Amino acid sequence: MRALRNLKLIVLGLVVIMFLGMAGFHFIEGWPWFDGLYMVVTTFTTIGYQETHPLSHAGRIFNLFLIIAGVSLVFLGIGSLTQALLEFELGNFFGRRRMEREISRLTDHFIICGVGRVGRSAARELSRKPAPFLVIEQNEGKAQRYGEEFHTIIGDATQEATLRQARIEHARGLVAATTTDATNIYIVLTARAMNPRLKIIARASEEDAEKHLLTAGADSVISPYVFAGHRIAQSFLRPNVLDFLDIATVRHGKMGLEIEEILIEQRSPFSGQTIESSKIRQELGVIVLAIKHPGQDMRFNPAPDDRIEPGDYLIAMGEPGGLRKLEASANLRS
Repeated sequence: MRALRNLKLIVLGLVVIMFLGMAGFHFIEGWPWFDGLYMVVTTFTTIGYQETHPLSHAGRIFNLFLIIAGVSLVFLGIGSLTQALLEFELGNFFGRRRMEREISRLTDHFIICGVGRVGRSAARELSRKPAPFLVIEQNEGKAQRYGEEFHTIIGDATQEATLRQARIEHARGLVAATTTDATNIYIVLTARAMNPRLKIIARASEEDAEKHLLTAGADSVISPYVFAGHRIAQSFLRPNVLDFLDIATVRHGKMGLEIEEILIEQRSPFSGQTIESSKIRQELGVIVLAIKHPGQDMRFNPAPDDRIEPGDYLIAMGEPGGLRKLEASANLRS
């Protein structure tokens, strides 16, 4: 904030003038350093105590300039401090109002319940896409900490009012990622009742919780501990496979590859073509790993004569630029 920067400069100026005042009283009047400090402080604060020692004519002229400079800086400092506080409060208020307006317009978005380690990781991955989402967090401290990074609602995700505030009826998916299985079960039950078409993914800490979450209405359940154990084992057994998948999905490698899921719309130029005639690989440098036809099992390593139809999902791998071009062509809407 500009007011805060100004305040820092004013404080620095006051410190400089304070030392100049102490030095002036010491060398002009011969006062001890502490007496000079006392005189400067009483002058700057306009308390109005009498002079520590009688001043000479030269000392009074020096003190006159000290009063004008010091008192002016003190009042400027008070004004800048007031402005900084107002800017901070008004910034928080209008920032919150702006976030509420943006949340009220969300559609086809994702709701992440809980901003712990799992919830934050999911939120940051969605931000990287980018995909519209918001976070619900009951702990006010956590919510404020990540409020500038994510759209955040402070509330209990097990309550219908909170989920309605998150526009669950217009949402595309929900993640129940709180730290307790019981809370996640309640969230899944409430969310499923409010939006039967919602895709729900739940976090499970205990193995027994998985069946309860699925019964409550979760579409899939992920256990961070089971997942971590699986990755550790695969790091020993299939390290190269795991490295390749990390490069293509986590995007931290040097190969510059990604794997994407791309929906084919009705007006897409690829609609009705075969893998060979679409020339996706030749023109875009993208490899189609699999095709998912609606209502059918996924077909891996499709043949050149396999046809691409509207509503199909292509699982494709390639460089980010080629994938973005494929996605732009595939998502032409009627």
